Amino acid sequence: MTQRDMAGYLGVTPMTLRNWRKEKPNLYKIIMQGFAFEEAIESAKENYEKLEALKEKVSKK
Repeated sequence: MTQRDMAGYLGVTPMTLRNWRKEKPNLYKIIMQGFAFEEAIESAKENYEKLEALKEKVSKK
């Protein structure tokens, strides 16, 4: 996700995100951790779905 995408998701401008990075580093860090957490959850879901599909494939043989 780009800075522009993140800003749009949060309803702020990319400039606001850059300002937070400089002026409010703790807020910026929390926001970035939130996005990283969300991406990790999505990745885990995708991996789970792939494993389930593989499990079904193997059990059919």
